[in-house]
Amino acid sequence: MQFQNLGLRYADSRTGTLIQILAASMLYWLMAPWFLHKAYWLTSAVVVFAVIGLFRPFLSANLALAGVRHLGPTLTTTLASTAPLFAALFAVTLLGESFTPPVLAGTVVIVFAIALLTRPGKTKAVWPLWALLLPLGAAAFRALGHAFTKYGLDEVPEPLFAGLVGYTVSLVIALTTTASRARRQASMIRWHPGLLWFFGGGIINGFSIWSLNTALGMGSVVSVVPIVSLSPIFSFFLGLLVFRRETFTVRIMVSILLVVPGVILVSIGT
Repeated sequence: MQFQNLGLRYADSRTGTLIQILAASMLYWLMAPWFLHKAYWLTSAVVVFAVIGLFRPFLSANLALAGVRHLGPTLTTTLASTAPLFAALFAVTLLGESFTPPVLAGTVVIVFAIALLTRPGKTKAVWPLWALLLPLGAAAFRALGHAFTKYGLDEVPEPLFAGLVGYTVSLVIALTTTASRARRQASMIRWHPGLLWFFGGGIINGFSIWSLNTALGMGSVVSVVPIVSLSPIFSFFLGLLVFRRETFTVRIMVSILLVVPGVILVSIGT
């Protein structure tokens, strides 16, 4: 998120999404000869992972990067960490599961945290209220992707293959969208320093998805997601100690302290 935030000083979120998907796809294809077997392409898991690529990372990354532009990396990461809440809601609505006390408690905490962020104060908010939907939408699509990934890994237990198929499909979509936009606007992506930040962020994202898929293949979604939900803490300290770019208000700090335990309650209660 911090690398992407630096890149957004030079380009828009769509360009950043394309470059980071390209970087991650290159990483996966370079690693493919050492990890993949031809037989993987003949399984139904290819379809599952390809479906994931239709909305993650292209759509979810676009929403997340747009959130970074409007809200900053820490607040975006905080709201995006509500993915376990959406995972629980998917389980209730699609699988017929019921709310457990931890899920209910975590939901209340998360809703209160978001309400705290959206409550008008004495001074005008530095971000539009609708921008809060950007990281929340990214969280919803990522939660759906976690469930699909776990399903596909049950047939082909190779986390690199899941990332390679999904990112390749997303890359095709991103290239098509960018080419169409370039024709309409009679412009192309030009070199600027922000491309390096986006590319570096894409490599990091590629390794993170590879690591996440590996964890999903070894354990359950509800045991992996709580650890992932701690990312706002890392974002906070990176922004504070390394990048020194964000202003951390009391409201943002309180929301972090509420959202993190809230998503953990949701995860352990599903």
